[in-house]
Amino acid sequence: MTENPRVPLVLVSGLAPGPNSTLADLLRQDGPGTAVVHHDLRQITSGVVRRRVQFGKRDQLTALELAHGCVSCTLREDLLPLLRRLAREPGVKRIIVRLDEAMEPEPVSWALQHVLVGDRTVSEDVDLRAVLTVLDCATWLADATGDETLAERGMQASPEDERTVAQVALSQVEFADLLVLAGTAGDAWTAAKGAAVLDRVAPSIPRVELSMVDARTVLAAVPADARRGEVTDMHGPLLRGQPPLHPDCGVALLTFTSQRPFHPERLHDAIDVLLDGVVRTRGRAWVASQPDIGFWIESAGGGLGIGHAGPWLAAPDGPAWADVSPERRTMASLRWDPEFGDRAQEIVVVTDQATPEEVEAALQGALLTDEELAAGAEVWLTYPDPFGEWHEEPCDDTELDPAKHDANASNRKDESQ
Repeated sequence: MTENPRVPLVLVSGLAPGPNSTLADLLRQDGPGTAVVHHDLRQITSGVVRRRVQFGKRDQLTALELAHGCVSCTLREDLLPLLRRLAREPGVKRIIVRLDEAMEPEPVSWALQHVLVGDRTVSEDVDLRAVLTVLDCATWLADATGDETLAERGMQASPEDERTVAQVALSQVEFADLLVLAGTAGDAWTAAKGAAVLDRVAPSIPRVELSMVDARTVLAAVPADARRGEVTDMHGPLLRGQPPLHPDCGVALLTFTSQRPFHPERLHDAIDVLLDGVVRTRGRAWVASQPDIGFWIESAGGGLGIGHAGPWLAAPDGPAWADVSPERRTMASLRWDPEFGDRAQEIVVVTDQATPEEVEAALQGALLTDEELAAGAEVWLTYPDPFGEWHEEPCDDTELDPAKHDANASNRKDESQ
């Protein structure tokens, strides 16, 4: 018996509800057979999510009550089962999921591929064809470089959500297959600076203007080699594409690398430099007091995420070479050290008010000195370690993405600004 083909799926993300809705409507009007799903999380802290499903003449609004109000519960308890039902509904030829403004597309993509609904994942029923992120040109740059939290804007995705608006704005852009620009910037400087930021955080992602496209031209603009929901390997390349290396509108790119470990306390102190005058930080760190685990560091808008990126290949419990991506094997081979293996620092920083030189100086100062390096690994294990304890969220979302969960577990906002 021939199995039914998977139904094409498109995710629409972005911070601005109006342009997001416009793009979703545009895609729905491209002939019959397109269903649009939207979960409104504005009341999620009270345990209520409003779901809207549009298909043909159906326009159904449902209030869902959740035991614990969070994005993870919304995914597990409603969105994933709903997608599986829609994919099997006669007449449904394509599904558009318009994500809530506070949702990042990467954990949704991970859930499609890994969370079981019944005896199978939803990716066996749907085929993720594109992740489209909509940018409101009038507000996006301020969102991506500001320090406002989702809570301050009334956009929390759970009662414990401490993310900044900038963290969400940049995550949505970095995971996109196509950026859809809506409206215009307030002035030429804002437009130029916004483009400079995008050139450095998403250099390989094409951009189209919402006012100049229809459904077919939008989807046709998605590159053939787009990631289409491929989840980030935290030990893989930090940049997709080739960003400009020269400063533009005060925006510059720094790639910090080193093959000696950080001192845990000095790294903890140096991290503050990543919260002031920095647009984005993403990367892996090797901390002397925890030599077998790569740390993942991510910051934006005064919000900081620090978590475990999994073991190094050279760690006693590290993965087998055959079990990791070709890109990771290649990078490890190029920098392999006879004593420390693939352990290394690799952090990409996009600066604005700060300069690459001061950020690099702070990170260099956090590395072990020659004397400390010579003392050996047994001494490093005795260093006081402010990264030794990890916060756990009340809602266990390890069914979604343990790595991403850890990476956001230590989010904090710099209150000194």
